[in-house]
Amino acid sequence: MTSNITQPKNPMATLRFKALELVSQRKPCEVNLPSHIISDYFGENVFSMQAMRATLSSEYYKKLARTIEAGEQVDRNLADAVAAAMKTWAMSKGATHYTHWFQPLNGATAEKHDSFFDLTPDGEAIESFRGSALVQQEPDASSFPSGGIRNTFEARGYSAWDPSSPAFLIENAGAKTLCIPTIFVSYTGEALDYKTPLLKSLNLLSNAALPVCQYFDKDVTKVNTTLGIEQEYFLVDRSLYEARPDMVVTGRTLFGHAPAKGQQLEDHYFGAIPSRVHAFMVDFEKSAWKLGIPLRTRHNEVAPNQFECAPTYEDANLAVDHNQLLMDIMGRVAERHNFKVLLHEKPYKGVNGSGKHNNWALSTNTGVNLLSPGKKPKENLQFLTFFINTVMAVHKHADLLRASIASASNDHRLGANEAPPAIMSVFVGQQLSAVLDELERTSKVPMEKGDNMYLKLGIDRIPEVLRDNTDRNRTSPFAFTGNKFEFRAVGSSANSSSSMTVLNTIVADQLIEFRTEVDALIEKGMKKELAIIQVLREYVVASKAIRFEGNGYSSEWEEEAARRGLSNIKSTPLALDVYHRPEVIELFARHGIFTAIELEARHEILLEDYIKKIQIESRVMGDVAMNHVIPTAIAYQNKLIQNIRGLKELGLEDEYIETTLESIKRISRHISLIQRNVVDMIKTRKVANKLEDVRDKAIMYREEVFTYFDVIRNSVDKLELMVDDEDWPLVKYRELMFRN
Repeated sequence: MTSNITQPKNPMATLRFKALELVSQRKPCEVNLPSHIISDYFGENVFSMQAMRATLSSEYYKKLARTIEAGEQVDRNLADAVAAAMKTWAMSKGATHYTHWFQPLNGATAEKHDSFFDLTPDGEAIESFRGSALVQQEPDASSFPSGGIRNTFEARGYSAWDPSSPAFLIENAGAKTLCIPTIFVSYTGEALDYKTPLLKSLNLLSNAALPVCQYFDKDVTKVNTTLGIEQEYFLVDRSLYEARPDMVVTGRTLFGHAPAKGQQLEDHYFGAIPSRVHAFMVDFEKSAWKLGIPLRTRHNEVAPNQFECAPTYEDANLAVDHNQLLMDIMGRVAERHNFKVLLHEKPYKGVNGSGKHNNWALSTNTGVNLLSPGKKPKENLQFLTFFINTVMAVHKHADLLRASIASASNDHRLGANEAPPAIMSVFVGQQLSAVLDELERTSKVPMEKGDNMYLKLGIDRIPEVLRDNTDRNRTSPFAFTGNKFEFRAVGSSANSSSSMTVLNTIVADQLIEFRTEVDALIEKGMKKELAIIQVLREYVVASKAIRFEGNGYSSEWEEEAARRGLSNIKSTPLALDVYHRPEVIELFARHGIFTAIELEARHEILLEDYIKKIQIESRVMGDVAMNHVIPTAIAYQNKLIQNIRGLKELGLEDEYIETTLESIKRISRHISLIQRNVVDMIKTRKVANKLEDVRDKAIMYREEVFTYFDVIRNSVDKLELMVDDEDWPLVKYRELMFRN
């Protein structure tokens, strides 16, 4: 296919047009599925309980199952048996190497591959994998973020097997590697990863929820946290991506004028999936299903070239592992389809950003969802108990939840378009609001029955509860959606462990307090049900300020939230201050989630990450503006000058010359603005870099360096509209968002 596009002389513009030509030639890749029945190959690359049963002796299989269920330490004999079975299984599927797969505090996953190959003392080649290698390894900890816990010269760190998350095989470039999910800790025992505190918080929440469950059902022996993580993302053709240096380095566009058509027609959401995109989706779903990731849905999201996938709910620890794995799979598969997956929360200005909606719930070992109204009176009182305690926890620790989703990239998204605002609030829906209001007033007057089905609690002082009658509020950061809470404010590139660790901890702390208060009333002679109701009523009154049913995007809500005393912390450096509060340090230390040292380290790591990302964006912005945009604008300006001179030589002075002169002047003004502000930004950056206090440095980057971004961008985007299209060096928004 031959393009009739004029090839310009500007090297960057040439790259742009070559990229556009490549996109015009793209066709959907053919995807071969192992079977059209997903269950035929679902989990085939996972060392699941079924695989363990097939490869372990009955004795060791039962012992491992009990160990996983109880969360106990694996003994040496069991480790050796599992390692041998795991090696046999992996090698039978073509694996030659194994790795401890962990999640360091840099936002990515990490792995160091070791071969099964070994030599005996007499030099004979064998394949070996011992229990000691399964249970623990010693990756270098010096180059991972540690927040000062480890110095560069203190390299030792340990990864330790997490038996509750099954091992799996990764296929890459025709080779297979056995991946063993692990935690990662320092030589002195501090957590250097996301998984360690998540596991601690899950155990804490189970132990805190269990005695509360036993108010209602003595048969409950364990409470599990379930999680379903919806993943939003953008796709862009790889050639167009590579022609945008800002996207390559920062993951988002630092420049780009809004196209005439964006998302205003609302015609992309749930629309027909483009063929190339559909082929990509089928391909990465195939890989995900092989790895036991239970993806269920795929669809177009609101913004052009934005999409979403979502899984069935799983155990929270496994759900987080699967989401981290999914993001990696999507990136690998996208390469085969000549796409790049954009997981940045706000890759394009003026259209929706991307989130990672965390659907969180609690369930018992008896199969009861504690956040779903039941059919019996006690089940509904149990539902209200866990529901109201969760709302109370969010009310008390709203700033901590805000900090858990804070990042430089998520700051671009919070409060914009369909993203939830930086104000933490809870949406519960009209009907549940009526129930809570009724409980707050007298808890005696029955609600008027309408067309919906009511579930009578059958206990005096409690109004009736509706089943499956909860609306959705896309503007709420923390919404109840029928049988779960949806934490919508988590960023699309984030590791969900951070927010889930905080949520688990604050709910567990609240349940412990609830149990203490109820038991105190029971000891005074009050009946159990009435004691529960009395404490719940106090919580409903105390937490009322956090409940909001309206439009979270409105300026009226900001004013109302301020009157209610709710925080609206819009920047990451200030949001992270909560980690220095004595009560927060005490909360995490008391429950064994973070020591004061670990919490301080995470605070410093998050601030450093913020600084580095703004610093990188600032450098890229200056480079592209000064070395690509301004030379292009000057060259185009010279074209206009030559054109005017030619017209004057011919004696053709008219209105055209006057308007062209005005264009030349406007171009000059924008060039001058860009140059001056880039120079000032660099000077400000140098001052910030000399600050020793990491918090002061982060705040200066936010409040001074970052403020130049919009000023510089505005002039660059104006020039984009003025310079001849064939000379413009950057792929435009209309090309990035509407070519696939």
